Amino acid sequence: MARFSAKNLLKEARRRRVFRTIGLYIIGAWLVVQIALAVFPAISISETAIRYIWTAALLGFPLAVVFGWRYDIRGGRVERTASTRTDVSLSLGRGDFLLLGALGVIATAILASSLWEISTTKPEQGASFVPTDVDINSVAVLPFLNMSSDPEQEYFSDGITEEVLNLLVKIPELKVTSRTSVFSFKGQSIDIPTVAQKLGVAHILEGSVRRAGDRIRITAQLIEARNDVHLWSETYERQLDDIFAIQDEIAREVVKALQVQLLRKAPLATSTNSEAYNLYLKGKHFAAQRGREAWESSVKAYQGSIAFDANFAAPWAGLSVVLRMQGQSGIADRQEAMEASRRAAMRALELDNELAEAWLSLANIQFDYDWDWSSAEVTIRKALEYGPQDAPVLRTATWIALALGEAERAMGLAQLAVDLDPLDYSGLTNLATAHWALGQLEEEERTYWRILELYPDAHSINSFLAAALAQQGRPEEGLQYIDFESKSMWHRSMSIMVLHSLGRHEEEQPIRQKMVDDYSQTWPAGIAMTYAWHGDRDKAFEWLDIAFERRSLYMTNLLVNPWLVPLHIDPRWEELLGRMELQEYWEEMQAGHEAKP
Repeated sequence: MARFSAKNLLKEARRRRVFRTIGLYIIGAWLVVQIALAVFPAISISETAIRYIWTAALLGFPLAVVFGWRYDIRGGRVERTASTRTDVSLSLGRGDFLLLGALGVIATAILASSLWEISTTKPEQGASFVPTDVDINSVAVLPFLNMSSDPEQEYFSDGITEEVLNLLVKIPELKVTSRTSVFSFKGQSIDIPTVAQKLGVAHILEGSVRRAGDRIRITAQLIEARNDVHLWSETYERQLDDIFAIQDEIAREVVKALQVQLLRKAPLATSTNSEAYNLYLKGKHFAAQRGREAWESSVKAYQGSIAFDANFAAPWAGLSVVLRMQGQSGIADRQEAMEASRRAAMRALELDNELAEAWLSLANIQFDYDWDWSSAEVTIRKALEYGPQDAPVLRTATWIALALGEAERAMGLAQLAVDLDPLDYSGLTNLATAHWALGQLEEEERTYWRILELYPDAHSINSFLAAALAQQGRPEEGLQYIDFESKSMWHRSMSIMVLHSLGRHEEEQPIRQKMVDDYSQTWPAGIAMTYAWHGDRDKAFEWLDIAFERRSLYMTNLLVNPWLVPLHIDPRWEELLGRMELQEYWEEMQAGHEAKP
């Protein structure tokens, strides 16, 4: 055996074609990883799998070196490399290991640099929130096409879509995307895999509805999104009165096709006569359009449905929602609208005490109007019990949890709502608010970028983004997102926050005065926040007192509002909490903070 030298070792390595093996291994490993990076996200395989491939590539490198030294491939066969009289010992030579170690370090650096890039690269502005770990039992119900000759029948096809969706939502073993996100694709020509990726689901249910008099024709098909393969399809041609049986059958077939094992009996659609059902769907259609005329039409339709069947719970719940929105928006007298909404919700629950929509409407009344925190908490938990996958329920539950100082619980609820309704504006703003309440400023900023990606015309989000940047110590950067010409209460209040952070106090004053002039009646709580952030506690409490008397909606986040932190040391703070009956929740919140390590 030859005496060790680097020259002899390199010569022997070349004879054994070790460097060719190393080169081929590195190129092969790199190609495999690049293919995985390109293909795995498209077929909804988690990024975790890519990390496993990297790890295997790194661990396999020493084995490839040993294989290249000991063996060669000739004529399609693996042969042991023949030794020579000048062969350098791999097992005894210290230099051998030094050289192999150096080669290993080089290969590891090449591979690990890419792995480091994957694991540490932060999402860019507007980076997608599409989940990479897709639940195999997840499904989105796309808006059924209106195939009727009358385009005004679209309310009927939309209504059928939503009713099938709501039926599937009641199956806890399924993850079902909520209405707002799926209806955002209405009228768009987008391929099924792309839609599924944006919604983070494994399956898509789509179909069409054709109505002619009392006859209906409904087609439905369930598609596995990854392969764009039809798992099930069916066409139903029946009388209009059979619509509820069709909905039950579609839900049953979806469960069957996905091979889901139900832990309890599948829910069934609540039936009524065709006249009541038709008007009920019209009520939902108009309610979704929002605005004075739409809500008035919705109320008339719901009332018409109730006239045909006073024991049909769903229109009572829908009526409660619309009446409450009329009262909150000022279209109707607030007190009269809220009490009428309460009566409608209670009537719905008398007829069906498992109706999540009715529990939700009642919880909103108790929270926004009554300021009855304990009752609202009990009621929203009932809504969650019967609608655990209902995104609107989760969003209201988020606000109630924040009001009670339960910011971490609110975060879980807000995140679940976004998972179920990933393209919904209010759900994403709720998530940002939860991050804001927890002081998670980078996550708050990231959520705002996501909202602006989806809703580029949502100019108020620019002001929230500016404030989030200012709170991170980047007020100069935040300043570019403020529109000083805007009359928006949000732009004005956030501009004050940013200017104060920059020390430009003289510029704050005229903007704050404009807020007082324009919003003293409608948004006293917002004026109080700007004074609190400025450090003027007397003015802040003066406006909080006004907000309390006017029962301003934004008083409900007192406990978790970071802009009010400067007021916490003032005795008037706990006195205010006592008047709002939030003292108990404040003490529990403080005790929780002290208990944390």
